[in-house]
Amino acid sequence: MEILGTTLRICVDDLETSVVFYERLTGSKALRFERGGVSVAAVGCFLLMSGPESELEILRKVSATIAVKDVDDAYRALTGVGARVIAGPVPTPVGRNLIAVHPDGSVFEYVDHKSA
Repeated sequence: MEILGTTLRICVDDLETSVVFYERLTGSKALRFERGGVSVAAVGCFLLMSGPESELEILRKVSATIAVKDVDDAYRALTGVGARVIAGPVPTPVGRNLIAVHPDGSVFEYVDHKSA
């Protein structure tokens, strides 16, 4: 599995104020989308999420988002070393993702930028 980078996940109360801060901090414009009732803004290496607490509670359990070259390769590598895939692979607005629990209990999202 080829890891391309990591995105830090941040749940925020005020997405608009947070987007302004992170755009100024990183010098990049936010890519925005909605997913499952949650408003999301990707700004540089930060993924800002805002929405109903019931949804954010679930999202907070995922430690980070890891960009990979291919989610199918990640699936094989993860399950081959003892991780448990609990969701996906499924399409996302920019590619595909899966969520895996590592043997130590850590939860990570793995994403690629390929069409499903």
